[in-house]
Amino acid sequence: MKCKICNYPIKLWEDTQLQKRYFYCSNCHGICLDSAYYLTLEKEHSLYNNHRNSLENEGYVKMFEDFLDFFWNDLTCKGKALDFGSGPTPVLSQIMTNRGIHGDYYDKFYQPIKCFEDQTYDLITSTEVFEHLANPNETLKLLAQHLKPDGMIALMTLFHSNDKAHFLTWWYRRDPTHIIFYTPKTLEILARQCGLEVVKTDGKRIAILQKR
Repeated sequence: MKCKICNYPIKLWEDTQLQKRYFYCSNCHGICLDSAYYLTLEKEHSLYNNHRNSLENEGYVKMFEDFLDFFWNDLTCKGKALDFGSGPTPVLSQIMTNRGIHGDYYDKFYQPIKCFEDQTYDLITSTEVFEHLANPNETLKLLAQHLKPDGMIALMTLFHSNDKAHFLTWWYRRDPTHIIFYTPKTLEILARQCGLEVVKTDGKRIAILQKR
């Protein structure tokens, strides 16, 4: 079998604790859950319905403010933004609007109208989304198509440590909706395939990709 991100041969990792199988790529460091363990869309949706995030949740809002602060001054233009995978409540889009940038938002379950069609953006955010994607290459290529030249895509997903023993005890893998895991190197390889470049990362959970 080959890695879905870089087409490199992959290794099987057995998770005896969760009784699941993962595939690890030594080239891009991507870790993918065996598709036999993917949830149905109905089950996935029902789990997302348990999220209770809103503008009234101060901790949730601060997380997004810190996320935006990480790259905000690097944006060459702050005209138009898209939050891709907004969740039940478009909190991040509202925060960006409050900062003076027009914010659209899309979510396959909660805002399924593809408002981004025939649109291009200075900034596209996608927070806590890419760990849920069966085909991240396809999604990132789609986002790149709707990005203006020199525009930025800001991703948030918790990076793994590239250590098998640590991964097999890592709390983040326990969420049954998390099916793919990255390091900054994974995203660098993925970005290049989509005409993008990783220009900034905090090494923990944030990566900023720019269209060249």
